[in-house]
Amino acid sequence: KFEKEAQEMGKGSFKYAWVLDKLKAERERGITIDISLWKFETPKYYVTIIDAPGHRDFIKNMITGTSQADCAVLIVAAGTGEFEAGISKNGQTREHALLAFTLGVKQIIIGVNKMDNTEPPYSEQRFNEIKKEVEAYIKKIGYNPKGVPFVPISGWHGDNMLEKSDNMKWFTGFNIEKGKNKVDGVTLMNALDAIDPPSRPTDRPLRLPLQDVYKIGGIGTVPVGRVETGIIKPGVVVTFAPCNLTTEVKSVEMHHTSLPEAVPGDNVGFNVKNVSVKEIRRGYVAGDSKNDPPKATENFKAQVIILNHPGSISSGYAPVLDCHTAHIACKFQEILTKMDRRTGKTLEENPQAVKSGDACMVNMVPQKPMCVEAFNEY
Repeated sequence: KFEKEAQEMGKGSFKYAWVLDKLKAERERGITIDISLWKFETPKYYVTIIDAPGHRDFIKNMITGTSQADCAVLIVAAGTGEFEAGISKNGQTREHALLAFTLGVKQIIIGVNKMDNTEPPYSEQRFNEIKKEVEAYIKKIGYNPKGVPFVPISGWHGDNMLEKSDNMKWFTGFNIEKGKNKVDGVTLMNALDAIDPPSRPTDRPLRLPLQDVYKIGGIGTVPVGRVETGIIKPGVVVTFAPCNLTTEVKSVEMHHTSLPEAVPGDNVGFNVKNVSVKEIRRGYVAGDSKNDPPKATENFKAQVIILNHPGSISSGYAPVLDCHTAHIACKFQEILTKMDRRTGKTLEENPQAVKSGDACMVNMVPQKPMCVEAFNEY
C-alpha cells in the first residue's frame, strides 16, 4: 500500500520514509492526515504508532504521546555528525530516552536509521560505535541493555524494516533476554514482535486521559485517548474530571471501526452527547460516573527527583507538571523531606531547598483544576 501511494506521489524510493515521516507539514495538517498510516499489523500484534515528534518545540506533545505507549522505538540517525548532535549533552536522543523511562515506558527498541548515509554506506563499525554509546546511556537511565534490541535500518530504502537487508550482510541480528526467555530477530518488525504484551487492568474503574478533542461534522464532539484502566462502551455515563461534567457515550471507535467496548491499551475516539468541544480538553480524564469517577485534586504529595536544574528550588516554585496528558503549573507548597533516591531513606526533614541530584517528598498544589491520582491505586 505504501509503495503504491508513494509511487503515485512520484516518491518511489520514499516508501518507508513515509512510515517514519516526521515532516512538520504533515503534523500541521492535524487530523486530516490519513490516520490509517499509523496503524499496521505485524505477524503477532496490531500496532498503533503514536508519532512522538522529535523536535524540541514539540516536547509537550511528545510527553502526551509517550505517556500512553507500551514500548518506545527510539530512532537514532547514523549519519556523520547527526548521531553526535542527538546524543550530545543537550541532544534530543538523550532527552527522549530519559522521558520514555521516566514516563513508565519500560520497553524500548533502538532503530539505528539512515545506515545508507554512513561513511562508507552501511558501515558495521559505525553501527557498533553507536550501539556502544547508546547502550551505555540507556543503562544509566535504568533500562537493561540485555533486553533492548538494536536494529540498523534505512527508512528511505527499507533496509531491515520488514525483510533482512542485502546491504548489511554483517548484521546477524539481535539476541535479547526477556525475563527467562531469549528472543532473536533481524528486522524492526521482528523487534516489534518481541515486545512483551503488557497486562491490561480491565477490572479497575475506568480511566481515560484525553489526548485531544475533535469536532467532527455530522457526528459532534469526539474525545480521543487511550483507555488506561477499566472498560468504556456505548451507553456508559462518563464523568470528565476536573470539570465534573457528565454525559452519555453514544459510540466508541478504533481504527475507523465501531466497537462494542474498548479495554486498557486501546486508543479510541468516543462520541458524547450534548457536550461542546469548548467544555472538555486534552488533560481531562474520563471515568464511569457510577464507579469511582475521577475528581479534581486540590493538593497531593509527590516524590520529586531533580535531574537538572540551575540553582536551588524552595517552596513557592511552580513548574509545569506533566501528568498523563495534562500540562499544568503546580506549586511546591512545602518540601517535606529530602531522601536518598536509591533507598528512599529520609536524609533531612523540611529542608529549606533542594538542588540537582536530590530526591524529595513535596506537597504540590495545582494552579488550575487538575486530575491526579495515585499510580498504585489505578
